[in-house]
Amino acid sequence: QVQLVESGGGLVQAGGSLRLSCAASGGTFSNYNMGWFRQALGKERERVAAIYRSGGSTYYADSVKGRFTISRDNAKNTVYLQMNSLKPEDTAVYYCAATLQSIMETKAMNYWGQGTQVTVSS
Repeated sequence: QVQLVESGGGLVQAGGSLRLSCAASGGTFSNYNMGWFRQALGKERERVAAIYRSGGSTYYADSVKGRFTISRDNAKNTVYLQMNSLKPEDTAVYYCAATLQSIMETKAMNYWGQGTQVTVSS
């Protein structure tokens, strides 16, 4: 199995940018489809972005489309989430997740990181 560790969260002003990283170990990274999820206070965890093994196919939630970019570097066993034009409503704990399955909904992800807090001030 694979272990995931997120980093890069923090406090940023509205309109600013932040780059999250997720480092994987313990598995063959290139075999996994990867996703970023977030959970705001009092809300359910939601899928933000996903990227398939090849890195050529991506998914974005409507709320972040055009502002966030997911990417992966299989040579470095790392997936990234570049977040631009951040809004206060982006405030949440962001989680990296992995699965060998092709469907990347929350319940389908088999491995999760510990999460990293992103806070966007108004």
